[in-house]
Amino acid sequence: MGKEQLFVVALMLGLLGIAVVSDLRRHRIPNLLVLVGLGLGIAGQVYSSGVIGFGYGLLGMLIGFAVFLPLYAFGGMAAGDVKLMAMVGTFLTPQHALWAAFFSLIAGGACGVLIVLVRGQVQQTMGRYWQMMRARAYFSPADDEVAGKPFPYSVAILLGTLASFYLWLPLGQ
Repeated sequence: MGKEQLFVVALMLGLLGIAVVSDLRRHRIPNLLVLVGLGLGIAGQVYSSGVIGFGYGLLGMLIGFAVFLPLYAFGGMAAGDVKLMAMVGTFLTPQHALWAAFFSLIAGGACGVLIVLVRGQVQQTMGRYWQMMRARAYFSPADDEVAGKPFPYSVAILLGTLASFYLWLPLGQ
């Protein structure tokens, strides 16, 4: 990984870090942060790869957006999370953006399970899912159930993006 690419990755991780802090504090990811990140991601792609980098940035953005959009459409994710994944995609090649989104989904599931375990609501949550399966209907979480609380998905996006780098970075360097 060249110095230019390392700088672009560090910039992306810095923006992701700011998004995580904002999401944890206010349960919001600022649109301005996402817009600045989109511009910097595409500019970084053009700087490191030339004209084709513009295409990489746009395609990476569309991939990140498209993977998370159905989750937003069904109410399982906030719009800021979808926009944040699109921003991350601009910094990556299209293939890497797909892997980052995939690992972010896995990290989100793992974080969700961890939260349910830590809060001691495994039985309550599993009971609600069992009822939904039997009735073939959706039942909203109870007021005291952690499944009904906001989840800072930016943490999962950061973890998934970091995990995806293990596919691209050669070991031993």
